[in-house]
Amino acid sequence: MASTNDLKNGMVLKLEGGQLWSVVEFQHVKPGKGPAFVRTKLKNVLSGKVVDKTFNAGVKVETATVDKRDMQFSYMDGEYFVFMDMETYDQLMVERKAVGDAANFLVEGFTATVAQHEGEVLFVELPAAVELTVAETEPGLQGDRSTGGTKPATLETGHQIQVPLFITTGEKIKVDTRTSDYLGRVNS
Repeated sequence: MASTNDLKNGMVLKLEGGQLWSVVEFQHVKPGKGPAFVRTKLKNVLSGKVVDKTFNAGVKVETATVDKRDMQFSYMDGEYFVFMDMETYDQLMVERKAVGDAANFLVEGFTATVAQHEGEVLFVELPAAVELTVAETEPGLQGDRSTGGTKPATLETGHQIQVPLFITTGEKIKVDTRTSDYLGRVNS
């Protein structure tokens, strides 16, 4: 249990029916008239839904212990992603729904943050950008450069993104894991 006066960004709260909500931002408000309160923006850990919620100042809220560990992605086993804890070398099987969009960017050997609560995997978080190899893309045509256009490219993970026309098959590129945007070439 914690008081609303102790809220911090990133703290995970257990509210209404045991749902887990992460504090995105908070603000203590002391109006000239009436009691103080705390205005928060909360994100549902599982669904990603963001809501605004107001608490009276000093009210007790239940906090949840979320264990975040850096783990290395090892391999796919059917519908499960297998991660290895780098400290204990224990393997953890994670369902596809918990991995979410991170599955588009996971390659064997990548390190990801795996968040667990009471033994259940909540989500898998990747760094903001990763380096991947272009598995397949069509060659850019000479006359297509006037608009600075893009073309589809399939990454080594099978995920398809838009890249500039000058990118060729086999090149290593940097990709934003939040938006699937091309960020640039990787110099070897």
